[in-house]
Amino acid sequence: MSSKSSKTAVQFSDLGIASVLVDVLKRAGIKEPFPIQAATIPDAVAGHDVLARAQTGSGKTLAFGLAMLTKLGGRRAEPRKPFGLILVPTRELAMQVSDALQPLSDACGVRGRLIAGGMPYIKQIQALDRGVHYLVATPGRLVDLVNRGSVDLSKVTFTVLDEADQMADMGFMPIVREILDLTCRGSQRLLFSATLDGDVDALIKRYMKDPVRHSLSPVKASIDTMDHHVLLVHPADKNEVVSQIGARNGRTIFFVRTQAGVDRLADYMTSQGVAVGALHGGKSQAVRTRTLADFRAGITPALVATDVAARGIHVDGISLVVHVDAPNDPKDYLHRAGRTARAGESGTVVTLGSPRQQRHISALTSKAGVKPAVARVRPGDAQLISITGAQEPSGTAWFPPKEKPAKPAFRQGQGRGGPRGQRGPRQHATDRPSGGRSGGQARGNTNGHRKAAKSGTARSSKQGSR
Repeated sequence: MSSKSSKTAVQFSDLGIASVLVDVLKRAGIKEPFPIQAATIPDAVAGHDVLARAQTGSGKTLAFGLAMLTKLGGRRAEPRKPFGLILVPTRELAMQVSDALQPLSDACGVRGRLIAGGMPYIKQIQALDRGVHYLVATPGRLVDLVNRGSVDLSKVTFTVLDEADQMADMGFMPIVREILDLTCRGSQRLLFSATLDGDVDALIKRYMKDPVRHSLSPVKASIDTMDHHVLLVHPADKNEVVSQIGARNGRTIFFVRTQAGVDRLADYMTSQGVAVGALHGGKSQAVRTRTLADFRAGITPALVATDVAARGIHVDGISLVVHVDAPNDPKDYLHRAGRTARAGESGTVVTLGSPRQQRHISALTSKAGVKPAVARVRPGDAQLISITGAQEPSGTAWFPPKEKPAKPAFRQGQGRGGPRGQRGPRQHATDRPSGGRSGGQARGNTNGHRKAAKSGTARSSKQGSR
């Protein structure tokens, strides 16, 4: 397996992408690629399989998107037979990637289509009938459409597997293998993942041919851009402490273990005057979409969510992550923590727990590779304020506005991989693994993808959306 080191101090015009794409990026004020882009784009444009270990927020969407659009430009789309496929684990990620690539696709005359659960089949089928160059898809809905005869993957020559480790965690690997088996023999494949072990490694060995490897992210949470804290709180004070944190200035995401817990905490916080949204798989797609739109737009600068709902949330400018309920394992800790300190920004990660939970939390953070500062706090404590920016909420119940928030402008940093000035991603729910199918498919019902889970977000940091 060949290997190359990441390139630095280059321009997009040096990477071999189509000149029209370079022009779009220049107009958006984007001239220098992120390391993941500088490292992988030349190899992808040259036709190599690419294997990249890179964390969320590193600019992956532009990395594979620019390469794919360069290779697909000038081809004529055929009904139901796309040439490119970007496979992602969640509906919201699919929406974010689709939104991020749309302005670039338009510029080079390449048509893409979002294929994900929780949305009407008919529009997706109609788009496929007209012909598209590439799909941004979640595994379950894509397999559903394959089985309906609405899409034929035999001409897919460029495949991207994004967040491959998350797809493995969610039980999608049997479906992913089925999809890859349907693509063109010998087609080019790019795989992006935070970790490359277990099921991901098996996928690499089976489906990638002498991939060029790039490793641009640490396996463990960054201690350079994140401050980690454990705040020991008496259980009777916990809700009040959380509400004071929620009233801070800045975008904050709170992680809670259960759907019922999300609703209870969000109800309490809004009753205290905190502008907060609640996100979990039990809510309708419309509600999830609106909740993430409000969070992205700053109407609700605080968001309470379950792990699954927040897996694909990639919003720049989240300066604080709060584990209201301690995560179950180190990987969950790192996934949650990764919502902040994206694209070179700094952020704070706080785990709340009772004194009795201190030993468990200490073991968890140690396995995650971080050494948090530990403090005992009560509502209004100076240390609580210093660490989180907590302040007293108004005490007057807050109600969400009825009007629909305006869609963010085409700004750099919006959408997981979007260029500066790009449209921000809409929002979504996770596509759950389907099951009840032959061949050892993943669990659940394929039609259950209509109930997938969670919405997506936008980016606000400078080049973070790329």
